[in-house]
Amino acid sequence: MKILVPVKRVIDYNVKPRVKSDGTGIDLANVKMSMNPFDEIAVEEAVRLKEAGAATEVVVVSIGVQQAADTLRTALAMGADRAILVVASDDVHRDIEPLAVAKIIKALAEKEQPSLIIAGKQAIDNDMNATGQMLAALLGWGQATFASKVEIAGTVAKVTREVDGGLQTIEVKLPALVTADLRLNEPRYASLPNIMKAKKKPLEEMTVASLGIDVTPRLEVISTREPAGRKAGIKVASVDELVAKLKEAGVL
Repeated sequence: MKILVPVKRVIDYNVKPRVKSDGTGIDLANVKMSMNPFDEIAVEEAVRLKEAGAATEVVVVSIGVQQAADTLRTALAMGADRAILVVASDDVHRDIEPLAVAKIIKALAEKEQPSLIIAGKQAIDNDMNATGQMLAALLGWGQATFASKVEIAGTVAKVTREVDGGLQTIEVKLPALVTADLRLNEPRYASLPNIMKAKKKPLEEMTVASLGIDVTPRLEVISTREPAGRKAGIKVASVDELVAKLKEAGVL
């Protein structure tokens, strides 16, 4: 069984984003970039399934700028077998929208014929949480989103999902798409020997034009602004005063 895992290059989660002075977006100049944390969890799960004998190959794919090759190398160092980079832009500030990403991955899935696609539930830069669902719809596959546990039994994937009321367990027939939630696993650190081995693993590059897919943006960012600063707290002398202050704030 082959597993396909899409990964995205985003601002490192330890970095505090800065808004551009003109408010047109986030400033990415000289900012540390890394793999989207949810995608890292997806890669880890795919590698674990391969180590357990449920999969034979793990292929990772990234769509965006040329620099995303570094993100793919990280995935290869974690244990993926091959990587595909689809160069869709030369501007690091341009984000490829979910529908365009889904169309590109659909084209790659038709070429690679994976039995399972594991994707992060969302990217931490735009939080759209849409690519996985769109991709499943375009492929006509069953989907299991917000997965906290994945088990493969023959041609069926048994997935435990995180829902508002607790946990829900469903079964989907393969081929299928799963989106990874935070509690699915804890990604491993790539060891130095594996980082060196990753440099020799195949990384195929192609352009979005070769796939014949239009990635022209459908959305326009009107403005971006910093969140409002938090006001200083106050100390209260009694429960009655606390209740009064909460009522003033509209909490009660």
